[in-house]
Amino acid sequence: MRIALVSEHASPLAAPGAFDAGSQNVHVAGLASALSALGHQVVVYTRRDHPHVPQRVHAVGGYDVVHVPAGPAVRLDEEEILAHTGDFVGFLKLAWKARRPDVVHAYGWLSGIAAVLSAQASQVPVVQTYHAVRTVPAQDQRATNPALTKRLAVERLVGHEVARIVATCSAEAGAVLGMGMDRSKLVVVPRGVDLDLFAPGPAPLNRNRPRRIVSVGRLLPHKGFENTIRALSTVDGAELVIAGGGAQGDLQGDPETKRLRALARALGVEERVVFAGHVPHAELPALLRSADLVVCTPRHQSSGGVALEAMACGTPVLATAVGGLVDAVVDGLTGVLVPQGKPGAIAKALRALLANDTHRKLLSDAGRDRALARYSWHRVATDLVRNYAAAGSRAPDRPPVTPARTGSTPR
Repeated sequence: MRIALVSEHASPLAAPGAFDAGSQNVHVAGLASALSALGHQVVVYTRRDHPHVPQRVHAVGGYDVVHVPAGPAVRLDEEEILAHTGDFVGFLKLAWKARRPDVVHAYGWLSGIAAVLSAQASQVPVVQTYHAVRTVPAQDQRATNPALTKRLAVERLVGHEVARIVATCSAEAGAVLGMGMDRSKLVVVPRGVDLDLFAPGPAPLNRNRPRRIVSVGRLLPHKGFENTIRALSTVDGAELVIAGGGAQGDLQGDPETKRLRALARALGVEERVVFAGHVPHAELPALLRSADLVVCTPRHQSSGGVALEAMACGTPVLATAVGGLVDAVVDGLTGVLVPQGKPGAIAKALRALLANDTHRKLLSDAGRDRALARYSWHRVATDLVRNYAAAGSRAPDRPPVTPARTGSTPR
């Protein structure tokens, strides 16, 4: 198949964990590589956000990345990107007229509206993944936040127009159904994990304390690192390594790093909290294997990717029961889930797990088995190809959408 992946604001070539590169970048890169390995021709379309990148790049995973000129070649926020959707659509229409893909898979709501508008002329079936669990904002948020109102309107429009909606976890599927989408075209296909890179192996002996806890993610308040620091203060003889953000030298002026350092200082654990900065993707498995426990305590909207990578490495996981973590971690079998918003429960579970080597070993083995059985990129790509074929057989036959109907896309 000729498969077009549209990831307007998240390039698969971005270094995972650096600046604003997150789970979507990793997901699109892993999927594109896996689809290419199955023999499909894959092109990823992403917005050009740097003036010196080539328009077309052949990635090491066997797929091509096309940097679409849409607006200034700098990083933009969602509202700014939305204003240049017309340019993105115009580029895709020309590209797909010259070489029509068999299916288009859009990631994110911005990509979705661009894909729907671009695919009409060539009648290409579109598959949509919203990627964000918090697809439907609360009623009171909609009343006070015009941007969320606009986003919800676009998400609903896209969902009604596409042939298939692929959610990456059950929480995301529930949010999609909450928008009033057709249940018959909704499927759940999880994100995958690179099982060759993230695998059990020798753990480097570079600890400063007898026990090590590792947390990974961008340094943002909703990631919940403060709850892990509070839990650390109830445990003796353990260190916490937080990996994420920019280079170590760049973290000094980061407001979230300052806030977390101040909290650690107030709790008397500053010397036991290490801010490792950005860890290259290839070095992340060694860091995860060095831990007795990987802790993921976001408040909401987690893809569960770090938990899956830890499980694949054979490292037990303690996580809050939100988003994709609920699907990835089987509570009591492959890890431990605690309720969100209860820091005391995190601390209690942390103490119990660090004190029980046998329990952690059982969780480690079961976690690796689950990663192998369900989350290989080969299986994920195979499942998606099946859904791509189904989307082609039920592509919607309805009057074309015009930009005016979105209320936000430029003419």
